[in-house]
Amino acid sequence: MDDVEEDVLRGVVTIAAFRGEKPHRTQYLIEQKQIPVGKEGTRYIASKRRLIEHHLKSTSGEAA
Repeated sequence: MDDVEEDVLRGVVTIAAFRGEKPHRTQYLIEQKQIPVGKEGTRYIASKRRLIEHHLKSTSGEAA
């Protein structure tokens, strides 16, 4: 993904949809610092690339 805007997900609902899970589950994982996210003001943001890398590490048995 060359374009930064194409890589950025904004908001818990959008991040959850990308991950294929319900927003409340994503919110919980964010609060527990289990997934790589940041904040833009009061809104959570995430990188599609970083979420994919995190998922691959988690499912391969590597430390998250």
